[in-house]
Amino acid sequence: MSSSQNQPVIQLEDGWNNVIKKGAIDVLERTLDDGFDTSFEPKEYIRIYTTCYDMCTQRSPYNWSRDLYQRHGETIEAYLRNTVLPALQDKTGQGGTILLNELKHRWSNHQIMNKWLRKFFTYLDRYYVKHHSLPTLEMAGLHHFKSEIYQNCKENTTSAIISLIDEEREGEIIDKTLVKSIAELFESMGTGSLDAYTFDLETPLLEATRSYYGRKREDWIAKDSTPDYLIKAEKALGEEKTRVMEYLNPSTEPKIRKVVEDEILQKVQTNLLEKEGSGCSVLLANDKTDDLQRMFHLFSRLENGLQPMANIVEKFITAQGNACIEKRQAKLDSGEKDKNDDPEFVKSLIDLHEKYLSVIRETFASHHLFQKALKNSFEEIVNNDVGQYSNAELMSTFCDRILKSGGEKLSEAEVEQSLDRIVQLFSFLTDKDLFAEIYRNQLAKRLLNQRSASDDAEKALIAKLKVQCGTQFTSKMEGMLNDLAVGSEQKNEFDQRMEQHGDTKLSFGVQVLTIGNWPSYKAPEVALPAQMSKCMEVFKEWHDAKHQKRRLTWVHSLGNATVRATYGKKFYDLQVTTLQAVVLAAFDNGQTYGFTELKDKLNLDDITLKPIMHSLSCGKQKVITKSPAGNKITSTDSFSPNAKFTCNMRKIRIPVASVESSHNKNRVEEDRSVAIEAAIVRIMKARKTLSHQQLVAEVLSQLAFFKPQPRVIKKRIEALIDREYLERSSENSQQYNVSLLISFWRCNPSLFFASYNFLRYVLIKSVPCLSGE
Repeated sequence: MSSSQNQPVIQLEDGWNNVIKKGAIDVLERTLDDGFDTSFEPKEYIRIYTTCYDMCTQRSPYNWSRDLYQRHGETIEAYLRNTVLPALQDKTGQGGTILLNELKHRWSNHQIMNKWLRKFFTYLDRYYVKHHSLPTLEMAGLHHFKSEIYQNCKENTTSAIISLIDEEREGEIIDKTLVKSIAELFESMGTGSLDAYTFDLETPLLEATRSYYGRKREDWIAKDSTPDYLIKAEKALGEEKTRVMEYLNPSTEPKIRKVVEDEILQKVQTNLLEKEGSGCSVLLANDKTDDLQRMFHLFSRLENGLQPMANIVEKFITAQGNACIEKRQAKLDSGEKDKNDDPEFVKSLIDLHEKYLSVIRETFASHHLFQKALKNSFEEIVNNDVGQYSNAELMSTFCDRILKSGGEKLSEAEVEQSLDRIVQLFSFLTDKDLFAEIYRNQLAKRLLNQRSASDDAEKALIAKLKVQCGTQFTSKMEGMLNDLAVGSEQKNEFDQRMEQHGDTKLSFGVQVLTIGNWPSYKAPEVALPAQMSKCMEVFKEWHDAKHQKRRLTWVHSLGNATVRATYGKKFYDLQVTTLQAVVLAAFDNGQTYGFTELKDKLNLDDITLKPIMHSLSCGKQKVITKSPAGNKITSTDSFSPNAKFTCNMRKIRIPVASVESSHNKNRVEEDRSVAIEAAIVRIMKARKTLSHQQLVAEVLSQLAFFKPQPRVIKKRIEALIDREYLERSSENSQQYNVSLLISFWRCNPSLFFASYNFLRYVLIKSVPCLSGE
C-alpha cells in the first residue's frame, strides 16, 4: 500500500516504536537520567522530524496526528510518574535544600524534554493543535508536570523555601539562586498568571513571616530601647525588600512589607512612642536627630502612623513654651517689676520657635502634620499672656528695641534676621489688631522723635507684616512713612520762605501729618511765646495758600525744641519738648511762679503740666528750682530758675515722662466691635438666612486680625438685632434673617450710610491733616 506520491505509508506502531520512541524519547530519558548533555546529530534530528512530519501529513486513515498528540502526553506523564516523582519522594525528609535541588534538577530536565519533543513534533503543533484548538505541546507538557509533580510536592517545597528564608533571617547563608529557581517554577505553574505562586507560595510565606516577626517583636520590645528597636525594624524592612528583589516575585514586596510593618511597627507604635526613657519626647528633649528621623520615616509607612507622633511633638513643644512662660511668671512672683519690655522672654520664644522650626524642616521633612503641630503649639504659647502686659505688647516693644537708635546693637544682617523671626512669631498671635495698635504708637514715637535707627529696616518690617496680613493691616504704617517723605520736601520749600521772612529769630520747622494714619494725641491749647506764635502764623499763611481745603490742628505735645539757656557766664543748649520749651520761656526773666499761677498763665491742665515741671525741677538736670524741695509735684509748689545750675556738658537732653499710653484699649475693643458687626452684615447680606452656629463660624473665618469669643459675637448679633439690621426667624429663635434695612442698603448704599453711619470699619472717609510743631 502506498501514498499518492508512491511513498510507503508509515504505520503508527512502526513509526512510533522504531523511530520516535527509540530514536528520540528513549535517548532523551537516558541522557537526562544520566546527567549528560542532550543533543542530536543533524542527520538524526532530520530523520525523526521527517518521520513525524510524514505521519501527520498522510491521508486518512493513515494520518496519525491525533494519535501522536495523545502519545506525546502519555509519554511525558509516564516519565514524570515513574521516574521523576519517585526521585522526589526519596528526597523528601532529607532536608529542604536536598529536596529543592532535586526539584530544580527535575524541572530543568522536564523543560529540556519538552523543548526537544516540541521540535520533533513542530508540524503537529503548528497545524493539528491549532486546527483543533488544543493546548500547545509546550502547555500540555507544563500541565502534565503540574498535575503529576507539582501538585504532589508543592506543600513540602513551600515549607522548604520558608525554612531557608527563616535561616537567612537569622543570619545564615543560603543558596539564593536555588530559591529563585523554585520561585520561578511556582510562577510557571500559573500558566500565564501568578495564581499558583500567590496561593501556594506567597500566602504561606506571608503567614510564616507574620509569625516570625511577631516573635521578634515581643523579644525586641521587652529588652530594647525605642531607638535600638527602630534600628532593628529598619534593618528588617530593608532585608525583606532585598530578599524579594533577589529571589521572589516583585509583586510580593508590598505584601510582605505590609505584614512586617504591621507586626513590628503598627502593633507597638504607642508603646514605642511613649516608652519611658527612650520615647519620642525623650528623643526631642535630647536632640536625637538621627533617631527622630528614623522614627519619622518608619511610622510614615503606616496609615495615619504620623498623627500620634505629631501629637507628642505638639505637646512637647507646648510644654517647652509653657516653661518659658512659667519662668517669666516666677520672675514676677519674686517681686520683679512688670514692664512692657522683656527681651529675654521674647528671645526665648523666638529661639524656641527657630529650634523646632528647624527640627520640623530637617528631621520631619516639613510634613504638614508636624507643621500643624508647630502652629498649634505656638498659637497656644504666644497667646498665653502673663502679667500686666500682653505678649502682643512685649513683641511690639521687642521690635521697637531693634528698630530705634540706642536700642539693640545689631548689624544689618542681624536686624534682618531678628525681624524675620519676630514676624514668624507674630503670625501665631491671635490679637494681631492689638499688636498693630501698639506698634503704630511706637513707630510714631520713633519717627517723630527721630529715634529710628534705619528707614530701610522700618520699611522692611512693614513689608513683612504686609505679606503676613495684607495691605489693610499696614496701610496706616505705610502712610506714616509716606508723610515723613513728603514732609521733607515741604520742609525745604518752607525753609526758603522763612529765610525771606526776616522778622523771626527762631529756627522753625513743621512736620505735617495725615490724621488718619497716625495715633490720636492730645492737642492742648497752650499759650505760646510771641516768637513761636509768629512762626506758626507764617507757616499757616504759607500752608493755606498751598492747601486751601486742609485744616491744621497743632499738636505741641509731639514737638521738640532746643533752648539756649544762660546760667552765670555759661550757656547750655537744652534739648526739650515744645511744651517744656514753652514752660522755660515763662521763666525767661527770672520770675517765680506758683504751680496754679503757671498753669493759668500757660493754659495747661494738671495732667499735662505736672510731668513737665517734674522733668525740669526733679530730674537729673534741675534747671528749675522747686520749693519746697521734693520729688513730687503739688499744686502748692512754687518754681523759679535755678541760678546755681551747672553741668559739664553743653548739650543737655531733658526727658519728660509721657502721659500717653502705648495703646488705647477702649479704642481696640471699639474697633473690634465694629469689625465684628461689619462681618456679620456682609455675611447676612450675601446669605440672607443663617443659623446661629453657621453665622458665628463664618464670622470667625472672616476675621483675620483677631479671634473673638463666640459670646462676643453673640453680643454683637444682639446689638444688630436691636438696631434692626438683623431679625430672628419667627419659626426658629436660633436662625437669623436679613432685615429690610440691609436689603434697602443693597439698593441704595449711599442713603444707608447717610442715615446709619455706624460701620466706621467699612467706610473710609477723607480726613483733614494734622501738623505737629
